[in-house]
Amino acid sequence: MIAGDPVKARDALAGWEGVDLLPLTQGPRLKRLFVADMDSTIIGQECIDELADYAGVKPQVAAITERAMQGELDFAGALRERVALLAGLDEAVLGRCLAERVRSNPGAGTLVATLCHHGVTCLLVSGGFTAFAEPIGAMLGFDAVRANILSRREGKLSGTVEGPIVDSQTKLFELEQAQTRLGLHRNATMAIGDGANDKPMVEAAGWGIAYRAKPALAAAADARLDHHGLDALLWAMGLPRSSWAEV
Repeated sequence: MIAGDPVKARDALAGWEGVDLLPLTQGPRLKRLFVADMDSTIIGQECIDELADYAGVKPQVAAITERAMQGELDFAGALRERVALLAGLDEAVLGRCLAERVRSNPGAGTLVATLCHHGVTCLLVSGGFTAFAEPIGAMLGFDAVRANILSRREGKLSGTVEGPIVDSQTKLFELEQAQTRLGLHRNATMAIGDGANDKPMVEAAGWGIAYRAKPALAAAADARLDHHGLDALLWAMGLPRSSWAEV
């Protein structure tokens, strides 16, 4: 735990090969609210890219995804453009993709289960889709899930999403609303993500973590997790392995 700017402390100590630096500012080590991105953070995949593979348009979609995560494109516009390329895909592919392609990242299950065991509220807020976020959230034990809804018509994807798009401002809103609802000080909150659309949420949290992140987020986060599994965050919060809920 340090006094002062965690980003400056992290940068001053950077350069040790294979070492993750997870500085914590003053305040409770064990946070009370955890808000997480899903794609390429809690899970190892970008679900829209995997769906695009089934539709035969993965190169086009993956290229847009990468630019959006780097912060080069407006997220909402990029999402609409990518979802439009999925029009006509059989909705049964959603379940197939979940079963065949989607896997949680190392340590994700242990992290969420342990935090929940210790009374931490865990929210999964994704710019991806409920077809993946809801089952992943339920499997790992998140308390609530927010994600985009893919529109369907006659058993096929219509190429649009229903309602407002979950973007960077939605993620920030969900963090702030939960903090207020739970009556928490900012220092009792933590958030993790990998892309530019996670930056407002990660910057607003008391402890903001970049996981295998794009440069725009990595430079802004308090801590970077580039080498170890997600359960390494439990060590940083002072929880010995004997108190972990192993998954």
